[in-house]
Amino acid sequence: MESELKDLNSKPAKIQQPDTTHDDTSSKDDRPLLKADSSSTAAAAANIHELEKKFAAYVRNDVYGTMGRGELPLKEKIMLGISLVTLLPLRIVFGMSLVVVYYLICRICTMFSAPNQEEEEEGYAHLGGWRRAVIVRSGRFLSRSLLFVVGFYWITETHKDSANTKENSKTEGTHQLEEQERPGAIVSNHVSYLDILYHMSSSFPSFVAKRSVAKIPLVGLISKCLGCVYVQRESKSSDFKGVAGVVTDRVREAHHNGSAPMMLLFPEGTTTNGDYLLSFKTGAFLAGAPVVPVILRYPYQRFSPAWDSITGVRHVVFLLCQFVNHMEVMHLPTYYPSQQEKDDPKLYANNVRRLMATEGNLIMSDIGLAEKRIYHAALNGNNRLPSVLHQKDD
Repeated sequence: MESELKDLNSKPAKIQQPDTTHDDTSSKDDRPLLKADSSSTAAAAANIHELEKKFAAYVRNDVYGTMGRGELPLKEKIMLGISLVTLLPLRIVFGMSLVVVYYLICRICTMFSAPNQEEEEEGYAHLGGWRRAVIVRSGRFLSRSLLFVVGFYWITETHKDSANTKENSKTEGTHQLEEQERPGAIVSNHVSYLDILYHMSSSFPSFVAKRSVAKIPLVGLISKCLGCVYVQRESKSSDFKGVAGVVTDRVREAHHNGSAPMMLLFPEGTTTNGDYLLSFKTGAFLAGAPVVPVILRYPYQRFSPAWDSITGVRHVVFLLCQFVNHMEVMHLPTYYPSQQEKDDPKLYANNVRRLMATEGNLIMSDIGLAEKRIYHAALNGNNRLPSVLHQKDD
């Protein structure tokens, strides 16, 4: 992608410079974030405003405000009230019906079959024949149907073509055209849990999920049929080679095996408000296989579908109460790494991130999950900065 990177030099991505005003907190870790004296309200407001500037990637800017608890205009209250007694119950019933139907399909297709239990995996992605065909086709259709029920009646999709693939192939001196190589992973920005539903309806990939997801009723079996790689975040040690090793193997397998499901990876590691692109972890790029960058946007007028600083239940209720929701998807050309990028996964990740930020008009920010926890702790009224202040994500 050398020629693409040259084009990026003339169209630089927007970068949010980290706020270092209060980085020197080595002697102030015990300082209260929200004071409890008579001036607590003003102090809290000042501290929250300061954090919002520093952690802008997680700030909600819709009508419902921070944590979805803002003061709503009268018109919005009336519309919300109407939706709560009419639209919300209907969508819950139809949505749960679709989930149950797909669960039953997965149950029938996996009957008398043993799940793959290698390493961090426990799923049915290895199934072939009619079973796999039914799981994939019905899964894509029902995922799109569920998005329709939620209010995403139209999804605007754009596909950008690349005119530089052949040129890059010649530069690398390969004898096989790169455009014939199968990508090993889809890399996407992460805005909401709705991202997964879209990707299921589009390409039905496997993805990384918390191990607890495998035990959730209905959803657990569905995630196994997707071939999820499960993560135990609380565990710092493992008897296996680790999630990164499993993901790398799966990406490499998808690259070489046309029947293997591609991996869907969110290299940011957490969700944002949709206007920013956080630093990329290297898991998707360790295999050195081509990747497909996808950019998701959720235009809104009232409630933002972004799952940033709002509780899950509140987010679902408000989302289902919106008469119409919008989604825009941009599919970038398959990114074929140069030999230098294959040898340096961090370089590979940074170049893909820069391309996505430029094409998607996203602001690059170097904050991560640790800073998100700090911001959430402040919003929830915790009196002290959490211990993650100076920690990096693994």
